[in-house]
Amino acid sequence: MQREPVEAYIGLGANLGDPMAALRQALGRLAELPHTVVLRASGLYGSTPVDSSGPDYVNAVACVRTRLTAPALLSALQAQENQAGRERPYRNAPRTLDLDVLLYGSARMAGPVLTVPHPRMTERAFVLMPLAEIAPDLVSATQLAAVRDQGIWRLAG
Repeated sequence: MQREPVEAYIGLGANLGDPMAALRQALGRLAELPHTVVLRASGLYGSTPVDSSGPDYVNAVACVRTRLTAPALLSALQAQENQAGRERPYRNAPRTLDLDVLLYGSARMAGPVLTVPHPRMTERAFVLMPLAEIAPDLVSATQLAAVRDQGIWRLAG
């Protein structure tokens, strides 16, 4: 039996190596995931680290339609992170690529490996601003106002 497709939102970020190239490549690889189609993607945003260190980040959000389960989607995203040289020496370490499942349809789940909606997405301008660009109905003015003091800017190109 084939699963019904679900719209999922993926957060993308990087701050090591060539972050802009890493995000562009990651967006292309999302389209290569089995049973997955990229519906839309935000522009790229620069942001100062939040609960992290290192250089400024480049961030984006993509919306995909997928038949993968949420855990299978996360596993595929983590495989892409590993291919991009992601290391996890400590929590919130600088990274060559970070891919997070932000939303998976209307699902709500909390487990040791995956929590959806992403537990900190509404606290981070680098998620809310690009998400609001591609899905304005999913982000409220109140949520945007709560993160307005975080350093974020739209990148050219």
